[in-house]
Amino acid sequence: MKARTSIRFFLLTVLLLATSLAGAQLQLARAQALTDVMPVDPQVTIGTLPNGIRYYLRANKKPEKRAELRLVIKAGSILEDDDQQGLAHLVEHMAFNGTKNFPKNKTIEFMESLGMRFGADVNAYTSFDETVYMLTVPTDKPEMMDKAMLILEDWAHNLSFDPT
Repeated sequence: MKARTSIRFFLLTVLLLATSLAGAQLQLARAQALTDVMPVDPQVTIGTLPNGIRYYLRANKKPEKRAELRLVIKAGSILEDDDQQGLAHLVEHMAFNGTKNFPKNKTIEFMESLGMRFGADVNAYTSFDETVYMLTVPTDKPEMMDKAMLILEDWAHNLSFDPT
């Protein structure tokens, strides 16, 4: 008899817990409607340049004397037709093979001259709805930051697509 009482008590406890969790999830779903603006860390400064490019800035103390730059392009595999599959990913890779201001391997040479390494300091990816280029650049030499920004500009609209 005690075993049945214990089992009933356990099942009742599980049922009450499940009901309260479901209620909490429903409240969260109501609180965050799909039309709501996603909250942003208050330490992030968001702005728009005259040419329409949005930027996000956030200061970090570590790593010291480094800036992480990202170029986020709202284009990925979703924009490809069936006969174009992989084209967005190919464009991402071609960005490292020459641009208007950094022909052939000059992009790679410049990055390596700063001590940057692919994977750790320089990377990119293409997903369903975006292509993202990432650079971690030393900030102790302003001219290097200018060149890094030029690389991002080239990646945005100056790829060479050199057939060699």
